[in-house]
Amino acid sequence: MTRPWLAPHEARLAELAPLSAAARVARLDAWAREAELRTESGRPLRFVPDAGTGAAQAGSLRPAYEARIFEAGEVATRTDPAGARHDLCNALAWLAWPRAKARLNALHAAALAEAADATAPSGAGTPVAGRPAAPASRGPLRDAATLFDENAAVWVGLDASLEDALRAFDWTALFVAGRSRVERSVRVHVFGHALLEKLDAPFKAITAHAWPLRLDAGAPPAEVDRVLAASLEPGRLSSRALCPLPVMGLPGWCDANRDPAFYNDAAVFRPGRRHRAPG
Repeated sequence: MTRPWLAPHEARLAELAPLSAAARVARLDAWAREAELRTESGRPLRFVPDAGTGAAQAGSLRPAYEARIFEAGEVATRTDPAGARHDLCNALAWLAWPRAKARLNALHAAALAEAADATAPSGAGTPVAGRPAAPASRGPLRDAATLFDENAAVWVGLDASLEDALRAFDWTALFVAGRSRVERSVRVHVFGHALLEKLDAPFKAITAHAWPLRLDAGAPPAEVDRVLAASLEPGRLSSRALCPLPVMGLPGWCDANRDPAFYNDAAVFRPGRRHRAPG
């Protein structure tokens, strides 16, 4: 089976494969330096080892994790077996989509600062950089930014009728009647690092949260990254603006989906809400 979702990362994965966990982090860091990646706060992006199980991405510590990236440019990257693969996928996403990843991180930082200001005692002043005062406060923007960061796929194409079918959960129109048009005029990029990790062992029900971009399907990744980052505006980014997409239904992603009956599985290809495009 072909694995188109790995195509952007194959060369790097081949170079990383023989390395130890610590050496992989060092190589990832070297790539970030070579590409001169930066956060929106202007900090050079660094991948730094984190040997503590779960420390980098645990939900209760995520505010400190996001603030550390924004304030210091340091992406804590686990080397323990339990978290190394997840954080490797995250690093690959940073290397592939640096502008959009930096935009999401900046949204987290701004929301954390706003939450901290809202809960600070009168006259307390601004919280210390990198130490948000309200780590438990989330809100819809941070929820949407986290969902995007973990599980988004970017649907790139100019065919509005196909995007409408995606938003309407009309899988027959999209993947059966419209199959050849999807093959010709749509490109789907895996963005979310948890989604990329899940695709290590593909199964039919894997569902991404798709973000449609009106852009030519053949646009180079750097252009997709630039347009994607610009589209991630606080007023537009919400969980409802993301479209559930069972990715194994994409042409070329699964041999079994050549049979139209593949899409009759209502447990995977579900009917759902119908809503207009955001903005």
